[in-house]
Amino acid sequence: MLFNRLQQTRILDIYTISTVLSVTCPYAEEGISAGFPSPAADHIDIAIDLNKELIKNPSSTFFGRVKGDSMQDIGIEEGDLLVIDKSIEPINGKIAVCFIDGEFTMKRIQFGKDHCWLIPANERYCAIKVTADNEFIIWGIVMYVIKSF
Repeated sequence: MLFNRLQQTRILDIYTISTVLSVTCPYAEEGISAGFPSPAADHIDIAIDLNKELIKNPSSTFFGRVKGDSMQDIGIEEGDLLVIDKSIEPINGKIAVCFIDGEFTMKRIQFGKDHCWLIPANERYCAIKVTADNEFIIWGIVMYVIKSF
């Protein structure tokens, strides 16, 4: 999976993707036990392609690297890699990458009758009420969060 930086902001770095290469990894089809080890886990011979698993719409999918902590209470933290799909319809409750008044932000979206709320997942931040007075676009919907431990 190759990607190139498309835009860098103080909230999010956005990357384009290339699915030219296949990214296959061994896959434990029977699952991974969080309890007692399974003797079947010694025989992993199936592979999956991460491009096919994570990227449903290649021409409208981008990666983003999280900067900041406004979504930490739902487990989205600084440094996490986001898979963002611009072709997904924004609906209430989805995590969206939005462009508001010249800046990118990532928040949970909630639509009202004549406005939209951008809701953080950190009590240190206030929700943002978006009205017709704001320059606003929902840039894409977060499909996956990839973490490093």
